[in-house]
This record gives sequence, C-alpha cells and structure tokens, in this order.
Amino acid sequence: MSTSSPSAAPPPAIDLAHEATDLRMATFRLARRLRAQRAVDSMSDGQFAVLANLHVHGPHTLGELADRERVSAPSMNRTVNHLEELGYLTRTPDDGDRRKVNIALTDEGRTVVIETTRRRDSWLEHALEDLEPAERETLAAAAVIMRAVAER
Repeated sequence: MSTSSPSAAPPPAIDLAHEATDLRMATFRLARRLRAQRAVDSMSDGQFAVLANLHVHGPHTLGELADRERVSAPSMNRTVNHLEELGYLTRTPDDGDRRKVNIALTDEGRTVVIETTRRRDSWLEHALEDLEPAERETLAAAAVIMRAVAER
C-alpha cells in the first residue's frame, strides 16, 4: 500500500520547469508592453537598440556595434545606414585611424532615446501605482535577481 497521497507535491524539477516557463512568459509579455511605448512608431526594436546603445556607451565603430548587438556587420551596416538617413546618427572618421569610422547619436537620435525611455518609465510607473506596497517590494527584489540572472 502506497503512503503517498494524490495531493503530493510534484518533483522539484517539474516545479522549476513550470516556474521557468511562467517567468519567461511574464517577462516577454511585459517587455512587449514596454516596447510598444516608443517615441517613433515606425522604428524597429533593433534600430532603437542601436540608438540606446550609443546613448549609454557613446560612439562605436560598426564592428563594435555589430558585436554588442550580436548581429553581422552587413546587417548592422543596413541598420546604421537607415538611421543615418533618418538623421538619428552620424558617421565620422576616427582621428587616430582614418580607416575607422565612429558612429554617434545626433541630437535628434538622443531625443528619440530620451523620449522613448520617458514613455516606457511612465507606463511602468502607472502600472506599479495599482499594486500594493508589498507587491512593489517583491518586484524590486525580483529586478535585482533578474539582472543577476541576465548577466550570467
């Protein structure tokens, strides 16, 4: 006769798999909602990522941008060409090595990044207003953990 009851907890591996799925789905859904908050509706996520990268890390070469965004140099070149045509970034020859070209934000590109970030933060702030203080504390602690997981 078995001593386990029908309500026995599933093995930890199954719980972990379900937790991972739930976290992934919640993260993707939240990211999708945040990505919808942008200053330029026609800009792709990849294009915005390039502008945001330049805003945070300063001018880069095409190869450095491609490496940072994990795309091929030809793909990054197409993205940079498009953003340059729109007036969001510039290319200038490197002072030390004339074979290199530095890509930097224009004032208009910086404005797009700042306004998109403002909209996203505002959307999230309004969403957090509806939560209880304990729920916000839980999310703040989760943010620290998620950042650590992402850096692995």
